[in-house]
Amino acid sequence: MASVELRGVYKAFGATEVIHGITLAIENGEFVVLVGPSGCGKSTLLRMIAGLEEITGGEVLIGGRVVNNVPPKSRDIAMVFQNYALYPHMTVFNNMAFSLKLAKVASVEIQSRVNRAAGILSLTPYLQRYPRQLSGGQRQRVAMGRAIVRNPQVFLFDEPLSNLDAKLRVQMRSEIKELHQRLGSTSIYVTHDQIEAMTMGDRIVVMRDGIVEQIGTPLELYDTPSNPFVAGFIGSPAMNFIEGAFNGNEAGGIVSADGVHLPTTTKGEAGRKVIYGIRPEHLTLVGPDQGLAADVVLVEPTGAETLIVVQIGTSRVQALFKERHRFKPGERIWLKPDMPAVHVFDAGSGQRL
Repeated sequence: MASVELRGVYKAFGATEVIHGITLAIENGEFVVLVGPSGCGKSTLLRMIAGLEEITGGEVLIGGRVVNNVPPKSRDIAMVFQNYALYPHMTVFNNMAFSLKLAKVASVEIQSRVNRAAGILSLTPYLQRYPRQLSGGQRQRVAMGRAIVRNPQVFLFDEPLSNLDAKLRVQMRSEIKELHQRLGSTSIYVTHDQIEAMTMGDRIVVMRDGIVEQIGTPLELYDTPSNPFVAGFIGSPAMNFIEGAFNGNEAGGIVSADGVHLPTTTKGEAGRKVIYGIRPEHLTLVGPDQGLAADVVLVEPTGAETLIVVQIGTSRVQALFKERHRFKPGERIWLKPDMPAVHVFDAGSGQRL
């Protein structure tokens, strides 16, 4: 296994620059997730590491070696794609063995590597089947097995679960994470699903418009997001945001644009415009006049939790409860923010205060 390092990497298609000088160090054996909305550049960055996209500027290093001009087949990486990319006329065994045969690996060694990978991925009973005889999850495991047999320095995953249904995605998330723990492999995983990022990654790289917004462990990004974009992207349901300004009181406090007083211990110059953030799970139901007055708009029970949408002043806010409350649309309730969990961002720069 090997480390991966990006040093001031740029990518442009003609006059359009899509990756803006990204610097990132991934340790040997680390599982790093690149996450962000569609079009943020995460797949382009992964393809540059793989050698499938030419680098406009900067350096890519794998195992300490600059690989800018090294062809993909010589980078000692293996990539798992979204669409499986299996040969339909080949059995599972031959799909997994194909790259080894091209490399003229001895047949005994091929048999050993394929059997080992099949055992890891619970594919041994299916080695003589064809892709059309497999489920979506089994096909994705074959694609991963094809990567495992190569014993690469780095595994690259490009949204490998996007074509699977919700239940299978959860199962495959666990399987990929368990596989990484078993192999101890350096892995870079691209997804737009923040739940996948939170549950799988040792560290997460949040991207937007070709730049890195923040890098950190899942809980670091959840607890201390650097700006409203990260705060809104990480966490489900998303963080609530209310625009306001500091009221200048020594005790701290923010007044929303429509005059609602929002509690916080963060202090700032009176009149400074800010964005007040609070996650739905950090709002507590309290007695009348003990918190923020909120009118229930929508109730969404899921069984384990109840999500409600309320109106606080002119702002729509979500609140999440573990308890089974019997809220009704139009009902007035009072919600109290958990003070240590309140986030305040500068309205101009977006930076966390």
